[in-house]
Amino acid sequence: MLEFFKNIKKSLFPFYKNHHIKFIFKKLKEDFPDDQRVIMFVGGCVRKHLTNVKVDDIDMATSLTSKQIKDKLINTKYSVIDTGIEHGTVTIVSGKFKIEITTLRKDIKTDGRHAEIEYTNDWQADSERRDFTINAIYLDDKGKIFDPQQGLTDLKNKNIKFIGDPQKRIEEDYLRIIRFIRFSIEYESYYEKNTLEVLKLNLDGIKKISKERILNELLKILSLKNFLKINKDENLKEIFLLIFPELKYLNRLNNLQLIPNKEKIDVKILLSTLLVDGKDNHEYFSHKYNISNNLKENIELLSNNFQVLQKDRNFFTSNLKKNIYFYGKEHLIALNILNFSDRKKNRLKDYLITLEKIKKSEIPDFPFDGNYLKRKGMSEGLLIGNTLKSLEKEWLNNNFQISEQKVLDLIKKNLN
Repeated sequence: MLEFFKNIKKSLFPFYKNHHIKFIFKKLKEDFPDDQRVIMFVGGCVRKHLTNVKVDDIDMATSLTSKQIKDKLINTKYSVIDTGIEHGTVTIVSGKFKIEITTLRKDIKTDGRHAEIEYTNDWQADSERRDFTINAIYLDDKGKIFDPQQGLTDLKNKNIKFIGDPQKRIEEDYLRIIRFIRFSIEYESYYEKNTLEVLKLNLDGIKKISKERILNELLKILSLKNFLKINKDENLKEIFLLIFPELKYLNRLNNLQLIPNKEKIDVKILLSTLLVDGKDNHEYFSHKYNISNNLKENIELLSNNFQVLQKDRNFFTSNLKKNIYFYGKEHLIALNILNFSDRKKNRLKDYLITLEKIKKSEIPDFPFDGNYLKRKGMSEGLLIGNTLKSLEKEWLNNNFQISEQKVLDLIKKNLN
């Protein structure tokens, strides 16, 4: 019933009726006939709208130049930022609202990484330079479709199809191999076998692509709710592993599919599941793709504690509260998922029992600090730090309890 009302809301209030968007369309279409195509939505926002998925990022295409866009929005509350001016792309921003607009273009020359382009006002030519038919569906501000590559039919049939010759499209930008994998996983799609052969023949071309662009596409793939099903498609799995050989534990995903509330399995957990093996596999991947420090530290900590967990049978039992105190519930929930994914004879019941224990555990705050010790006669410095460590160790080993006499004894011991 809830899904029904969501669908009704989307049909009555589609994303293109947003007041920011309506204003931008009005300003950019000024001085043009109503029936002339000046600006339209394209790409992901159109696909999501047509498949009834929430639209987040908005991309538009326009026959206007970047300068014309800036001129038309001057003296408005909208800032126009040159985010990809070499490609004719600007970003329009107002508060939290943001959209990207790119001038229509056609490729003149490509080398598999960069394209030499020429701006045009030809919508057909713009559609011909795009990668897949499902990404060449245009939508105007009235909800009318312009579909020069018959992408709507392919979208309905879940057919991921290159525009024109797949070989040529891939040679223009080898990242399209990974994008093909992403869309195929997202839509659990149909694809032609000859397309797979072309992908395999061009895998070496990915070496020309920057690691930053490759990682960005990988993170998008890992964010897909259907990624856990990749093992069902041997063809996609094979190509995926040829591109990302470090992510070699795909079979662990079969266990993850058994977990309720799979939306809790985020990119950090997925990467750890595919990488961590008690060796340096995750370190090599982190260095190769120069992942963020935050993500690197999360995976490193999961790897370290995964090894501890293999040796410590009490990690999730008698030592659970102590580990929550040191690492936090979120980390232990992620570690529980990683541990379950690696088990050959997995028991979902054990995983769920541990998860419930983690969630219900109440961990008190450490009751002492430097000010407390100062009141007991200690001066600042190393002595306070060492005494706090002694108190914390005793407190943890005694199930988060410590007698007043023991506190005084430890303070006295450290003062002497």
